[in-house]
Amino acid sequence: MTGGTREGIDLTRVLDAPQQRVFAAWTSPEDFAAWYGGEADVPLDRVAMDVRPGGSWHLVIVMPGVEMPFHGVYREVSEPDGLVFTLKDGSAPEDAEGEMVTVTFSDLGGGRTELAFQQRGGNLTPEQYAAAEDGWEAFFDALADRLATHP
Repeated sequence: MTGGTREGIDLTRVLDAPQQRVFAAWTSPEDFAAWYGGEADVPLDRVAMDVRPGGSWHLVIVMPGVEMPFHGVYREVSEPDGLVFTLKDGSAPEDAEGEMVTVTFSDLGGGRTELAFQQRGGNLTPEQYAAAEDGWEAFFDALADRLATHP
């Protein structure tokens, strides 16, 4: 990025899994806990998902000596095409909406799905967006592994 400005994150991945399976990986607590956080632990008893417009979600990533809570609200749920939800970490002010995440799943045929990810909000510094992008890349690596081992 030029000028040190950054307003969000845009990532695209092609996954070797059908569209409905990719959607399920984002909306099933067992699946979500298995890949969100990358290699960090997300105990299933620390995940809650009410996947409907207006429903909330939260989870806690647990690493040695630190717990990182994340939560938000589903704005749109369009099965199997995608989701729109807010994302806040434990440091976000309670009255802040947080970042807006839009994830779209496009059926490419042949059991493959394109995942298009966008995070916006302007709540992070350019350095924080860069770090968050690295985190999402690791999460999506874990998602691909999850889909390969749990088709």
